[in-house]
Amino acid sequence: QVQLVESGGGLVQAGGSLRLSCAASGRTFSSYFVGWFRQAPGKEREFVARIDRTGSSRAYADSVKGRFTTSRDNAKNTVFLQMNSLKPEDTAVYYCAAGEIVSYHYWGQGTQVTVSS
Repeated sequence: QVQLVESGGGLVQAGGSLRLSCAASGRTFSSYFVGWFRQAPGKEREFVARIDRTGSSRAYADSVKGRFTTSRDNAKNTVFLQMNSLKPEDTAVYYCAAGEIVSYHYWGQGTQVTVSS
């Protein structure tokens, strides 16, 4: 069993930066892929980024490529999402999830990111 807790969300002006953290409990965290997803009001949840078990492979949605970077510190059971050059359309609740590359079994509660224009 893995429990995930996101933090680091908040209100930021367009062009600003935020760093989200996803802290995990459980000794097996390093055996999971971790994905970042977001859901804006009235929209479906969408994929943002993914990182493999060791942090050597990452994938990003086209909408965030070049602006967002995900990384992980398995010694601290934490995954990060560094978000730069934020845009109003990045406003959403951001979730981290742990599991396999296309099947995520564990989800956090989400953290709100609001980007003002």
